[in-house]
Amino acid sequence: MKKFFTIILLYTGFTISAQVAPHKYFIEFKDKNQNPYSLDHPELFLTQRAILRRQAMGIGYDQTDLPVTPAYIQAVQNVGAQVLNPTKWLNGITIYLGDTTLINTIKQLPFVKSVVNHSGTKSKAKEAVNKFSIEDQFIPTAKSSLQVKNTSGYDYGESYAQIHMVNGDLMHRNGFRGQGMVIAQLDAGFYNVPALPAFDSLRANNQILGYKDFVKNGLPIFGDPSDRHGMWVLSIMGGLLPGHLIGSAPKASFWLLKTEELPHEYETEEYNWVSGAEFADSVGADIITSSLGYSVFDSTFLDHTCADMNGHTTVCSRGANMAFSKGIVVIVSAGNSGLNPNWRCVSTPADADFSIACAAVDSNGVRAGFSSIGVSTERIKPNVAAMGALTVIEDVSGSVTRGNGTSFSAPIIAGMTACLMQSKPGYANTFIKTAIQRSASHASTPDSLTGFGIPDFYKAMNLMGINNVKESNSLIVFPNPVFSEFTLNFRSAGPGTQTLKLVDAMGRIIRLSTVQAMEGDNSLVINYMAGLKPGIYFLMLDSDSIHTGTRIVKLPD
Repeated sequence: MKKFFTIILLYTGFTISAQVAPHKYFIEFKDKNQNPYSLDHPELFLTQRAILRRQAMGIGYDQTDLPVTPAYIQAVQNVGAQVLNPTKWLNGITIYLGDTTLINTIKQLPFVKSVVNHSGTKSKAKEAVNKFSIEDQFIPTAKSSLQVKNTSGYDYGESYAQIHMVNGDLMHRNGFRGQGMVIAQLDAGFYNVPALPAFDSLRANNQILGYKDFVKNGLPIFGDPSDRHGMWVLSIMGGLLPGHLIGSAPKASFWLLKTEELPHEYETEEYNWVSGAEFADSVGADIITSSLGYSVFDSTFLDHTCADMNGHTTVCSRGANMAFSKGIVVIVSAGNSGLNPNWRCVSTPADADFSIACAAVDSNGVRAGFSSIGVSTERIKPNVAAMGALTVIEDVSGSVTRGNGTSFSAPIIAGMTACLMQSKPGYANTFIKTAIQRSASHASTPDSLTGFGIPDFYKAMNLMGINNVKESNSLIVFPNPVFSEFTLNFRSAGPGTQTLKLVDAMGRIIRLSTVQAMEGDNSLVINYMAGLKPGIYFLMLDSDSIHTGTRIVKLPD
């Protein structure tokens, strides 16, 4: 059953092709006027599961939830464009044009705000390395001293080290294996998932909820032997080969979403990614995981720089942050550029302010040299780490092998996050993210190599139990989103002093004060948000008897 070779996942911007995106563009619209959809009827564009997730977390609906105006899409099609994907969060569409002169006509349409050209030619040579390649070289790693393999009713076999490292076997033993949780995987192809034995259990129990192709290049999502990266990643979360491979969330359900186009690197793929994330939101996914990253492209003029990796500038980071604002936990790979002296940062969407970016370590918890180096000043990137060196994965032959890459650390974290969310139903994604980081091996001294360190998911579960903080519909902020001042309405069982805290996405207390509550309904005007960076925060109200919180979206001043 075993094969041992190293799969190097160079996913951050190299390509073997000299081609560029064939006349692809992103068309951004000015508004969503003439829209037949209404925020009063979210059931027309969100599933019941998505609506229930929003309700449980107290998240309302806004203009970003409305689909792109169909009349605008039709007008662009009438010019002669082929529409690839709409994106309601960015309010636009990606298109293909056979005749590039038609772009001038599209620019003149009254509702078109801007056009981004994804076509072009290279102005410099790029390293000819396939970003999902199998290499003959072997990355040395110390042999694990862990020998126990049969716990919690599962015989983990070779995969024991990667699960035990994050205390996943103890979560499994307590019955938390991802039941009832939905993970949307945004990735490349899923070669042979309908037939490989690691996925027998997923198929038998209908845990693969569906799939969707956002690339639309005519290649099969399951049938291309060269396009198997998504299959590898899925095996780490949902695989079940007793005695060899047990996934981190073998009882979770999955949406398989292809957003990555091989062997090219087009900026269109970032827009595909956002469209995939929107779909994940619409079907009610609890978690988005994506072992993809973007930095440089076939068209050199579109390349990113480390300065772009500021958490909210790139298309992918904007999409990741938006997904988080809808209540989804977003888990991504940090990147494999740790040995590249010309790229000293994570890639996008790992840079996103609200994503959980995963570094790679070996079976002894030592950082893998290829794992991308981030930042540890104003924000922490990467956020956490898991085993990404010699990680046990499914092979295309049906046996198991081992692979290297942060692509393989992210699904360990994603699956275990599903188990954590199963153990704490109704908790907001901000609390989930904070608990994961607080549970990690060096949470008090985060760095730019592995962030807060290796999480302990059983500890994270207990941390959340001790704090007993849940998002509450009884704590109301108006207006929300907010510029600086807002009104806080809440109900108190009795008079007394309560502590008011504003917490950022890293779990840091930004504002702290006390308020005098009276019995019954309370209404306070709070000036907390002036001067803060735009983004998502949590307002928490604590007393001896109440621990509640609600999210606040901060707008630019």
